[in-house]
Amino acid sequence: MTSIAFFGLGTMGGGMAARLAGAGFPVTVWNRSAARTQRLKDLGATVAASPRDAAANADVVISMLADDPASRLAWTGDTGALGAMRPGAVLIECSTISPVWIEELGRLAAERGCPLLDAPVTGSRPQAEKGELRFLVGGDAAVLEQVRPILAAMSSAIVHLGPTGSGARIKLINNFLCGVQAASMAEAVALIERSGLNRELSLSILQSGAPTSPVVTASSNRMAARDYAVNFRLSLMRKDLAYAIDEGARFGVPLATAVTARDMYDRAAPQWADADFSAVVEPLRQA
Repeated sequence: MTSIAFFGLGTMGGGMAARLAGAGFPVTVWNRSAARTQRLKDLGATVAASPRDAAANADVVISMLADDPASRLAWTGDTGALGAMRPGAVLIECSTISPVWIEELGRLAAERGCPLLDAPVTGSRPQAEKGELRFLVGGDAAVLEQVRPILAAMSSAIVHLGPTGSGARIKLINNFLCGVQAASMAEAVALIERSGLNRELSLSILQSGAPTSPVVTASSNRMAARDYAVNFRLSLMRKDLAYAIDEGARFGVPLATAVTARDMYDRAAPQWADADFSAVVEPLRQA
């Protein structure tokens, strides 16, 4: 079977790599914190000391990391994967990163004779664990067909959006909308609480009416319960909003709501960076 190297075993990557190992693919994993590799080792995966070591004999190399710097280091650093990959091996970048970096990585991969797919996902920890993610893919359609069985083991849907960078761009649009909705919900919750409205009844009205969405419902429930166990880290939402704002500027679209929401996550970050992004409500409660 196709041999796979997988980088990044965090909130999302751990579940994704476990799905691949459970499907019987030969998987070699690398994670900056070695403690997170034990679960995959127990599932039969090989643990590598570096991205380069993981990728050396892989047919497909998948990355699920936090941001541009982490992705750049894993692919092109001193122990980066790209320098060890065989011509024809496929890069799949699932991290939520900037289209600018994806375009650069695509050029570097092409110089080595390796195709790149940018394939970020929608969904969070539960979907990663169950293999119910949705892949948003940019890149060559023929390459996507080549690796479709691998993505299928981790997903319920695979959407090909167009050339390299398309997946990264729509993922940032998706995430900035989620971040704005949660920030607006935080303001609504704070106003409900400060004004003395019945919070349970008020949220039931919002969750069953025109304003609702999965993000509105989930985030408002978490805010009410002060349950900030991580499905999606606040620091990552803050990063995604910043990348989306930069991408909007490239095309002359000022994302004013994203700017306002990013400022709210900035205020929350000193205390709540490693909590779920619904914790964006807490500074409003303390004001």
